[in-house]
Amino acid sequence: MRKTMLATGIAVATMGLSLAAAADEGMWVPQQLPEIAGPLKQAGLKLDPNQLADLTGDPMGAVVSLGGCTASFVSPQGLVATNHHCAYGAIQLNSTAEKNLIRDGFNPATLADEVSAGPNARIYVLEAITDVTAQANAAMAAAGKDPVARANALEAFEKQATTACEAEPGYRCRVYSFMGGNTYRLFKNLEIRDVRLAYAPPGSVGKFGGDIDNWMWPRHTGDFSFYRAYVGKDGKPAAFSKDNVPYQPKHWLKIADKPLAAGDFVMVAGYPGRTDRYALAAEFENTQDWRYPAIAKAYKDQIALVEAAGKDNPDIAVKYAATMAGWNNTSKNYDGQLAGFKRNDVLSIKRREEAAVLGWLRTQGEAGKPALAAHATLVKLVEDGKRTQERDLVLGSFNRSGVLGTAVSLYRLAIEKQKPDAERESGYQQRDLPVIEGSLKQMERRYVPAMDRQLQQYWLDRYVALPAAQRVAAVDAWLGGSDQAAADKALARLDGSKLGSLDERLKWLNADKAAFESSDDPAIRYAVAVMPTLMQMEKQAKVVYGTALQARPTYLAAIADYKRSKGEAVYPDANSSLRITYGHVKGYTGLDGTVYTPFTKLEEVAAKETGAEPFDNPKALLDAVAAKRYAGLADAQLKTVPVNFLSDLDITGGNSGSPVLDAQGRLVGLAFDGTLESVASNWVFDPVITRMISVDQRYMRWIMQEVMPAPQLLQEMGVAPK
Repeated sequence: MRKTMLATGIAVATMGLSLAAAADEGMWVPQQLPEIAGPLKQAGLKLDPNQLADLTGDPMGAVVSLGGCTASFVSPQGLVATNHHCAYGAIQLNSTAEKNLIRDGFNPATLADEVSAGPNARIYVLEAITDVTAQANAAMAAAGKDPVARANALEAFEKQATTACEAEPGYRCRVYSFMGGNTYRLFKNLEIRDVRLAYAPPGSVGKFGGDIDNWMWPRHTGDFSFYRAYVGKDGKPAAFSKDNVPYQPKHWLKIADKPLAAGDFVMVAGYPGRTDRYALAAEFENTQDWRYPAIAKAYKDQIALVEAAGKDNPDIAVKYAATMAGWNNTSKNYDGQLAGFKRNDVLSIKRREEAAVLGWLRTQGEAGKPALAAHATLVKLVEDGKRTQERDLVLGSFNRSGVLGTAVSLYRLAIEKQKPDAERESGYQQRDLPVIEGSLKQMERRYVPAMDRQLQQYWLDRYVALPAAQRVAAVDAWLGGSDQAAADKALARLDGSKLGSLDERLKWLNADKAAFESSDDPAIRYAVAVMPTLMQMEKQAKVVYGTALQARPTYLAAIADYKRSKGEAVYPDANSSLRITYGHVKGYTGLDGTVYTPFTKLEEVAAKETGAEPFDNPKALLDAVAAKRYAGLADAQLKTVPVNFLSDLDITGGNSGSPVLDAQGRLVGLAFDGTLESVASNWVFDPVITRMISVDQRYMRWIMQEVMPAPQLLQEMGVAPK
């Protein structure tokens, strides 16, 4: 359910959109806040913009990352607000066919009743950002021009920097690259490892409308849940323990005390995943013509398999619920993007913009030649990658499936553990072991052998159908043939793997390389057989990465210079690091001419009732609506409780759960989606039609008063029912 893209623009062809930054366009890094202080105040911000530059102050110090979604502290006792779909994995992990929290929701009476969000659940509290560009560049320069050496040098620098940053226990650090490698910054986060589920509404509220309404407007989804952060009694991060106590943040958001209305200023601080607005036209073309269609089809194929199996086996339906939600979300998003790409001929826009940059570079004489050469290098990398992209998708997916993925990961860990920690591949260092172990444990709640076999078969059938030039000798040798019969026999062999057992998986966590190589477990035999080839493919990927490390910074610096020469704003593509974006509550006119107002209403939720998923409201909700019990939360202009609202903010995947703040920095809602007309913002931005969808804090509180009462949480947040 994590949103891969949100809020975008697609009516660009008809509106003559350029890639210039519009008034509300931009995912601004904290270092750029002085640049946009004027526009922020002009847009309606009442706080001192310098206050937002204090990342550990109020309100920015309350905003946290979940490592894929965003959230925020909303009480002095570590209560954290985020989206229902961001907490969906935790809800699913604690659900069974008999005790289904996905369906029924979760409302613990006391803190002692709160449950673990899972061994890999994390809350990251940002404490510092340090520019390390000079050090990163020096490391790569010392490595010379060899691509692999450059890639290894950058990786070694990142490991050294994060190790020093994490010298004090309880921290997780990461080096982020901006503008293709023109800037590197080290982020230092407090890593809270005991995360517990504190409240989740029933699925008929939190996921109301399901995949039918996903990416759509009007929307009526109560997409919110609460976590709580716990630490050891000494106040420092610790693994889950019944003796841990709630974390006490230095800052937490206050609920807005003034009603939100159309035209009001709003802003979001969050961790958007990825955008590609500076990508090459060739990269966009390949995404449009192959990558998005291929991935969307694969997800839909697997959705069909799991849906069919889940009808007869409730255990499959529950254990694969979070996976299915992700597949559904991404496939619908990609379909929406592809429709927008075609409707607005985005490829022509990308080609035209790129041609303008290249033309400008040619007028620069000798100064423009390095960027022109860099562009040519990047185009060649795209063309080279096309030759094996289908193989890479199929084999990569097969190698991540259930027991096979476990075997491959554990064997690679055993290989890496032979090296000093600093020389291990990223993802297999000592700092990564808790996450690896957590994944082995979580598999217990997300794996059914019969379903895993069907997914293995899907990918193995696709592998057998690959063109001869994309086949892998090591995989063919393991198969013992090249036809469907060989694939069927291989699947039958894999049925004998014992890695479906948690105890067995944990046993192999500490095994050495020799133990793997002498094992007769069929999944492990596969990992041993293909690992040399997989590592060789990794090395080739480093050649590509190292080549791009030289070329992309040069070309993107030229794009930035070109845009500045035209007076256009320049902000980096999203890369999962902290960003600030701002705008206003605003409706829009759809592509079919329909005028959409910015708020949906409580009565509209009941009007969608069908008695069947995904439009089956809780009885308590329907009764309260019928009785017009607004709990003091009705909007004076709407004459009812607002549910969801639109704004023109520039966000993308990873922003899910981001707090939406008013001009005073108070919480007015949570961002959770974008409109289908605008799901192409990963590549283009259109301020006319780009809209973010948020759940209004008044609807959150109404649910917590009238549908699944949680007076203790409302009191904790300072908004106890009157």
